[in-house]
Amino acid sequence: MNCVYDNVKIKSFSLYQYIHSVFVTNTVCPGVVSCADIIAVAARDASEYVGGPRYAVKVGRRDSTTAFRAIADSGDLPSFRASLDDLSDLFLRKGLNTRDLVALSGAHTLGQATCVTFKERLYDNSSDIDAGFSSTRKRRCPVNGGDTNLAPLDQVTPNSFDNNYYRNLMQKKGLLASDQVLFGSGASTDSIVSEYSRNPSRFASDYAAAMIKMGDIQTLTGSAGQIRRICTAVN
Repeated sequence: MNCVYDNVKIKSFSLYQYIHSVFVTNTVCPGVVSCADIIAVAARDASEYVGGPRYAVKVGRRDSTTAFRAIADSGDLPSFRASLDDLSDLFLRKGLNTRDLVALSGAHTLGQATCVTFKERLYDNSSDIDAGFSSTRKRRCPVNGGDTNLAPLDQVTPNSFDNNYYRNLMQKKGLLASDQVLFGSGASTDSIVSEYSRNPSRFASDYAAAMIKMGDIQTLTGSAGQIRRICTAVN
């Protein structure tokens, strides 16, 4: 998901913990496999299961001894209201370029978002949203209430990893404002979105490369950090 409302509560974390506990409590490799590595590998395998690309995941990460939600909320995670400039600046600070930004945004071919993250977009009389798409989303996202109701980020093929996300953007059917800013403003991202909408193989290749790059951001290795016994708490 592309917002702090959803990023701070990953519902699959209990599954990560179960996988991690198998390694930690098993005599095969106790104290070796980190939660960070499991999340990275699980992200690759889950997307591959529904049609995404397979790519090499580097392992050997260690887990942080701290967690600061306030820091994440203040800029490390993109907001669902983020402008293209905001997104570009954030990705650039992490060593990711414009093509990485557009490719990684394609992860929104999967998943859902809560009504509160796109309600403004439905009711602000903006011209950057398709009227029919807006009308459909309003049925589950009324002006008052319904903030926790869910909608698929890709209404066409919500359970498949494909390039329909980009086709949606070209039709003004991006669910989040931070999705739609990638296309329609005449910015450099327009051409990349158009390219990915026509060429699913190029999207898959660039997505895999960007995921590998993102996996190298501020990793803890060697003696830094720790191997957590419980993924949601430091040792």
